[in-house]
Amino acid sequence: MIEQYQNMDDLVEKEVSSPFFSVIICSYNRAKLLSRALDSLILQSFKDFEVIIVDDGSTDNTFNVVKNYRNRLNIRYIFQANMGLPEARNTGCCSAEGKYITFLDSDDEYKSNHLQHRNDLLMQNPQVDLLHGGIEIIGDPFVVDANNPRKLVHINDCLVGGTFFFRKDLWKRVEKFSNLDYAEDYDFFKKIDKIGGNILKTSEPSYRYHRETPNSITNKMNVG
Repeated sequence: MIEQYQNMDDLVEKEVSSPFFSVIICSYNRAKLLSRALDSLILQSFKDFEVIIVDDGSTDNTFNVVKNYRNRLNIRYIFQANMGLPEARNTGCCSAEGKYITFLDSDDEYKSNHLQHRNDLLMQNPQVDLLHGGIEIIGDPFVVDANNPRKLVHINDCLVGGTFFFRKDLWKRVEKFSNLDYAEDYDFFKKIDKIGGNILKTSEPSYRYHRETPNSITNKMNVG
């Protein structure tokens, strides 16, 4: 949808009302888990955010689940043919109107202070291009190594894309998320590091990373 403005006053009002965060949730047949993620957004102490649901071709009840939250969250729903997580993230980033973009995986959740803590860090460190880190792991803490598919590594030694915070212009500068089968977040991080981006990691564990979900992409990867 293309929005039209009658005059410059309308444009200024739109810019002023843009949210601080755009929270992007990419989902594929996760209707049974999505409510947990959305409930955690309702409980956020920091309220200046929009929610963008990118439904990557679900055939379950995802749309009806999202409809139940339309009066409780500033939420937008985008449906697309199944293209995989990297392209779903790119769709969400392209549609984002917030000052900073972040993610919430559809089977994960935020603690109630997550967005407030990240807001405080970004206000204190305006030079930061990418903020990441700060997870509480629920379930198996080991995943396939992005550099060696025959090896398992602890999640604390990895990059978790759901914890990323960055501006939309940075996403454009590094030419978006690459369409990879695995570790597209690690690839995105490397591209930011390559251009000399200012990166900050936090240890505040306010992102709840659920690893007990059977069809999680990181659970489906096999160690050969």
